[in-house]
Amino acid sequence: MRAVLLTFLLAAPLAAQHGQLYTGPPTTMETLRVHWAREADFDGSILFCRGFYNLNRLEDNGVGWWTDYPGADQNFLVRLADLTVIRVRFDQDGRIPFYRVVSLDDPLLFKCPVVFMSDVGVIALTKPEIAGLASYLAHGGFVWVDDFWGPEAWHQWETELRQALPSAQYPMIDIPESHPINRMMYNIWPIQQQPNIGLWTSTKETSERGVLSEDVHFQGVTDTHGRLIVVMTHNTDIADGWEEEKPENQAYIREFSARSYAIGVNIFLYALTH
Repeated sequence: MRAVLLTFLLAAPLAAQHGQLYTGPPTTMETLRVHWAREADFDGSILFCRGFYNLNRLEDNGVGWWTDYPGADQNFLVRLADLTVIRVRFDQDGRIPFYRVVSLDDPLLFKCPVVFMSDVGVIALTKPEIAGLASYLAHGGFVWVDDFWGPEAWHQWETELRQALPSAQYPMIDIPESHPINRMMYNIWPIQQQPNIGLWTSTKETSERGVLSEDVHFQGVTDTHGRLIVVMTHNTDIADGWEEEKPENQAYIREFSARSYAIGVNIFLYALTH
């Protein structure tokens, strides 16, 4: 799997069968343009919904909800269209896929089959957001959180999440190798540890918090029927493998991008079919 995907990715960097990969500069607060979700954006095809939240602190290499935005969002959708038959929505020119930001208390959240959230170890939910998230997940929604590292970030995310999903009703599990999410389209077991590109390029290390984040945790929260409704990739930054698919990053692409796309494809396929 990895060899085939890697050959595909390296054959035509910044080119794709469907659409165009992100070519803009790295996003900063000064260049951040937020594509907020609108009713007209939803036509039955798939777009990338990124969950918005406020934060009450910062962590190294993180900026809150827009970590890896928008390059990761755009590139993942382009490759999702390339690698699957899922109907992804593109602009009128067929170049740029629709990726949108949605607040957790926005009714449009219910039009998102999957909500992706990054750097959630700094999240601070309001009461309306807690209620919105709880209702969304109770009515068939699916959330994937990525790129949060170490025990402090885990504790903050779990504390906030449990306000929406009480542990007595919604158990948290370590996703086992036998779980179907690991083989929806690709064999993604075990989940790789992938650091941000800056750390890996300078040190070849993969743990962003040293001994505090040595082990990757692939965990989930299930509903009363055993269906995963929240998936967590903790101590790894899967979305950086999407964002950094650029010609100058060939070593990083070889090491991480193929598996990062495979993980994303599997998680989306599971969410869309369960």
